[in-house]
Amino acid sequence: MSEQNNSHGFETICIHGGHSPENKRAHLTPIYATSTFTFDSAEQGIAVFKKEEEGYIYGRFGNPNTNEVEEKIALLEAYGLKDSSGRQMELKAILHASGMAALTTMLMSNLKAGDKMITHESLYGGTQEMLDKILPHLGITAIIADFHDVAAVEEIIISDSDIKLMHIETPANPTLQCVDMEALTALGKQYNLVVTADNTFATPYLQQPFKYGVDFVMHSTTKFLNGHGTAVGGILIGKDIELMNGVVTKTHRLLGGNSNAFDAFLLNNGLKTFSLRMQQHCRNAEKVAAFLETHPAVSKVHYPGLASHPDHAIAKKQMKHAGAVLSFELKGGFDAGVSFINKLKTCVSAVSLGTCDTLISHPASTTHVGVKPEDRVRFGITDGLIRMSVGIETLEDIINDLTQALQ
Repeated sequence: MSEQNNSHGFETICIHGGHSPENKRAHLTPIYATSTFTFDSAEQGIAVFKKEEEGYIYGRFGNPNTNEVEEKIALLEAYGLKDSSGRQMELKAILHASGMAALTTMLMSNLKAGDKMITHESLYGGTQEMLDKILPHLGITAIIADFHDVAAVEEIIISDSDIKLMHIETPANPTLQCVDMEALTALGKQYNLVVTADNTFATPYLQQPFKYGVDFVMHSTTKFLNGHGTAVGGILIGKDIELMNGVVTKTHRLLGGNSNAFDAFLLNNGLKTFSLRMQQHCRNAEKVAAFLETHPAVSKVHYPGLASHPDHAIAKKQMKHAGAVLSFELKGGFDAGVSFINKLKTCVSAVSLGTCDTLISHPASTTHVGVKPEDRVRFGITDGLIRMSVGIETLEDIINDLTQALQ
């Protein structure tokens, strides 16, 4: 990790973090479209494989494009944070082909058959399906608990010694539920649990889970970090460098969920404007949430920045701003949701989030269609719920489009 990069400001890291001069004098790191790398001698190849010498081996193991963006995101997540010795925190990041690939590496490198994990309601649909449909076949059980009730969570942990990992997603997708990372992480550490956090919605611009002592942070880099919807990706960041370089890296490589040079190049370019984009995203989202809260067709708005949100105080405590994603419930239920989506003209009907344009989706019929209906209702994902990733367009154009679609 470059000491020079580590001492720069947040916006400077977004642009220059992780970059090393390229020997052909290219301004930007070129796209390394190669599946493998060569050695000057057999001895050098042996040294690189033994990790006695730094060097690239094979595209699945990394390349200059993926490594640059890994270091940049690690610097952003560690920005301004100190380790237990009072030194600048150092983190290790591994870029993946998707957020789900990063989640898989995180779970598979920390859990084995017979283990259990504890998490909360209203997770991203893909994560929930992983817990419901994949982990049970591996002998791993997920326990869903109310993370707002820390005392009840502690009782569950005390009663079951097989619980090895706690997973937090805050704000949660798509209800924008927020949970207290500081209290939950302290509880997890008290009982020697691995604590993991999905920071996709908040990003390191708004929230830094490592500040509260978590062990791993993951993102879908497809979203705000890329910011332009040009590439799917995910990243896993850890604070135990030895563990990250050992079993986590080995798990990642053997699972094969690696990113590639082109997607890493696109992600790196998106990160250069990350800070500026987030400022406009957040400004617009705050105004849109206030508009929707007073609209007669809307029964409820889920946005942590509103005083009416039950987790407003938690969000205010651990986030610099409530963010750019919100959801709202239409009074007309499923049919109203479908009608609303069909009337959009400026805002875009699409899954995903975090792009420059405003993206709107209907979770009950898209992202969470694979979650059991009874679970959706229990998690607060009603048939009339609309999820909105507020873009950086002119605010009046967003609100005008919502107004006509809600008529």
